Amino acid sequence: MPITSSAKKALKRDLVLTERNAYFKVAMKRAIKALRKGVLAKLEKVELQGLLVQAYQAIDKAAKRNIVHKNNAARKKSRLAVSINKVV
Repeated sequence: MPITSSAKKALKRDLVLTERNAYFKVAMKRAIKALRKGVLAKLEKVELQGLLVQAYQAIDKAAKRNIVHKNNAARKKSRLAVSINKVV
C-alpha cells in the first residue's frame, strides 16, 4: 500500500487511467472482431465498409492514446483492409 500522499494520488490516478485504457482497448478488439465475423459471414460490401470505418476509428483512438503503438495500429488497419479486399 502507498504510504506518502503523492503515492496515494499516483495510485488513484493509475487506477483511473488503467480503466480508461482498458475501455479503448476492448472497444478496438470488439470492432476488429465484428469486422472479421462480417468477413467470414460474407456480408455485403456496404456493410463491410461500415464495419471497416468503425474498426479504423477504434484503432486510431487507441493509437492516439498510446494504448497500441502507431505501427501496430497501421499493421492492424492494413491487414483488415486486405481481408476485406479478398472478399469483395
